[in-house]
Amino acid sequence: MSELQGLFNADGKLAIIANVGTLIEPTTAAQYLNGTAKLPAQLFSHLDQQVEWQTGLSSASAATGWGGRLADLLTSFNNVETISMSISLAGTNSFQVGNRVFEFQVSPNGAIGLTGFGGRNGQMRYQAVQDLLDLPHQNLFEAEFAKITNRAIKNNALLTSGLAGVTVQTRFPANSTLSDQLRMIAKIIAARQVLGMRRQIFFCSVNGYDTHSNELQTQTNLLSELSECMSAFYQATKELDISDRVTLFTASDFGRTFQSNGSGADHAWGSHAFVLGGSVRGGRIYGAYPTLALRGPDDIGEGRWVPTTSVDQYSATLAKWFGISSQTDLTTVLPNIGRFATSDIGFLNQLPAPGP
Repeated sequence: MSELQGLFNADGKLAIIANVGTLIEPTTAAQYLNGTAKLPAQLFSHLDQQVEWQTGLSSASAATGWGGRLADLLTSFNNVETISMSISLAGTNSFQVGNRVFEFQVSPNGAIGLTGFGGRNGQMRYQAVQDLLDLPHQNLFEAEFAKITNRAIKNNALLTSGLAGVTVQTRFPANSTLSDQLRMIAKIIAARQVLGMRRQIFFCSVNGYDTHSNELQTQTNLLSELSECMSAFYQATKELDISDRVTLFTASDFGRTFQSNGSGADHAWGSHAFVLGGSVRGGRIYGAYPTLALRGPDDIGEGRWVPTTSVDQYSATLAKWFGISSQTDLTTVLPNIGRFATSDIGFLNQLPAPGP
């Protein structure tokens, strides 16, 4: 990960958050081992832990994500007639679901519009579909379907128009789905003034980290890709002269066991995360790094570490940088943050005042 090494050491724009994970409340290895700890639901389940990371709730199911709740509070920064401030390059997710703001799904190639309306009668067919959507619908499902589809058609037109002529010169790695997603995010950011956007939340995703086997080679490839793609994205934000206004952060479900299963590692708990951007107080590891020893003070079995920093604290630091008031709105975004000693781990400088 030579690119990230340079951003950590020389540039000081990359921070590492050590041993972070889902927690209901501060928990020790001793409490876990003696059975007194309150544990997150379905602790070692990929799907459940991903949802808990994205919703900011480890003790109960949630209809919204912490990114969605954040967007609900801050969407007024943007032009009300523009696209959603929450844009996903990786399909449906829990993170961006709000009560008022919903994620707009796009592809690495741009907006996903309706197809099949070419040819001589294409415009007539398109108008027929639009007329059907505009009809009054008594059935609630039909009404909601029409509403969502109309919103998607409008967003498609707005984004396609906004991206017209937008170029980002920074070279991104080839043959990488993560690279393609981050490149499109950079282009959408470049179109922010045309779109009337001052606050945006993006979601992208990469798979393959469930390394039960062939771990050394798999992680070599995955971590090289991650390093190259994150570095390219940061360089793109510098090209656009907004590096201090954009923060990239990683999130997963859990780490891997320190003990090998023979050729890989199994599901663990506390993990490490990267935060990159011009506002990052980088060159440092935040939180408590675990003792990497089987049957050591942090091991609850097979080299699984109890998180010493909660997802709530990690997320709260990001949310406050993004503009949330710690006095009035932080508990709306992260209801359980009051259970932890601090809501700001300190890895971000204050975001500049909202601007174009």
